[in-house]
Amino acid sequence: MLIDRATIMVRSGKGGDGFVHFARFKYIPKGGPDGGDGGDGGSVFLLCDPNVATLLDFAHQYHWAAQDGEKGQEKQMAGRDGLDLEIRVPPGTLIYEDTTGELLADLDTPGKRLCVAKGGKRGFGNDHFKNSINQAPHFCEPGQPGEEHKLRLELKLIAEVGLVGKPNAGKSTLLSAISRARPKIADYPFTTLEPQLGITELPGARRMVVADIPGLIEGASQGAGLGHQFLRHVERTRVLIHLVEVEPTDDSDPVANYHIIRNELATYAPKLAQKPQLIALTKMDLLATDADRAAAKELLEQQLGLPVFPISAATGFGLPALLETVWDLVQQEKAQPEADAELKQL
Repeated sequence: MLIDRATIMVRSGKGGDGFVHFARFKYIPKGGPDGGDGGDGGSVFLLCDPNVATLLDFAHQYHWAAQDGEKGQEKQMAGRDGLDLEIRVPPGTLIYEDTTGELLADLDTPGKRLCVAKGGKRGFGNDHFKNSINQAPHFCEPGQPGEEHKLRLELKLIAEVGLVGKPNAGKSTLLSAISRARPKIADYPFTTLEPQLGITELPGARRMVVADIPGLIEGASQGAGLGHQFLRHVERTRVLIHLVEVEPTDDSDPVANYHIIRNELATYAPKLAQKPQLIALTKMDLLATDADRAAAKELLEQQLGLPVFPISAATGFGLPALLETVWDLVQQEKAQPEADAELKQL
């Protein structure tokens, strides 16, 4: 199950208190102060881990705390520092201060690390304060308290290619045909209830990450259907493959279906509609002859004024040509520094 939103409370460790003590040894009747310092409190870090896929861990645990520093001891012994707490999150996690709504960081690169709560400083023992004037200080310093923050975590999947289209357009079938992902496939709308990721392998050890976004309907950008909560996952993609059924099961118009989804993308975020896209005319195996398939492709291209890739995920028809073109588009996007910068801002 994809959990892509969570709210957590993090607390760093309190610094250990200093210690007041005076040496008492048999042969040193006037032993001086020897109270040690406390230990520093542990800090809380968030770490981007590519082996984590969702925010599921945070659905069952709200409080996350680092260890407190230990109190100082006699004989100038310092207390042990509290252990840091490292919380692992999936790539593409946005970290917000929940109270103010401030974006603290975008953990979009594996290994990227963010300190969200710094541990409290240690307190000094009375040994620290001795000097030529005050040779027997009877006081120490308390450790500083840790920080506490309420954070909101939001996951935006990072994929190079996003599959969009109306429910039952064939997105899940296509993803299962071009990768090892096995999304649920059925002949009714809204089969896919959460985004699915798959890795497509092409000849020459080339790989692309593809995301199947749950089906969008008219009004999705205003919250209709299931698409609204998942539209943000499309933002991190470089290229979109817009799937259009050659013979929609609901007898709707393929051209109208295309424009409905394009409008929803533009309404949600204008930059989505500006992303490079390819149009895939799906389920071509439903047409009996090559002539019928060629005619359907030509008609849609004339109506949209855009090139169309006829495919059948069930038979593999047209998939190599589509994937090679997608690969070229992805490489072109990666070669543009401004595109990378824009992707990181989303």
